[in-house]
Amino acid sequence: QVQLVESGGGLVQPGGSLRLSCTASGFALRNYAIAWFRQAPGKEREGVVCIRSGGGIEYGGSMAGRFIISRYDSENTVTLEMDSLKPEDTAVYFCAKARDSYCSADGWTELFDYDYWGQGTQVTVST
Repeated sequence: QVQLVESGGGLVQPGGSLRLSCTASGFALRNYAIAWFRQAPGKEREGVVCIRSGGGIEYGGSMAGRFIISRYDSENTVTLEMDSLKPEDTAVYFCAKARDSYCSADGWTELFDYDYWGQGTQVTVST
């Protein structure tokens, strides 16, 4: 049974940092790309970053430079380090398993390309 479980969300002040984790089970993590998405109230789900099975990375929007994704296949974990957080980063953050090993440069944010999702973890950036 495939499962993805996010953790590490919480309340942080603007300019602060958080580290999210996605723990995978039920499949061989090393064979698949994993992505982080986020969804703010009243908005569509937005791609944050995707990491290929070989480690290549695609970033969405303005995430590069503030967000760092890493994968630890032997530990079945993918992490998202978020720095210089802004109030507009407030959202529920989800990790998702891609259907294959690759994040395409121009299409990795398509929700259909992911077949399993975690339940999400809330990140709130506020004073």
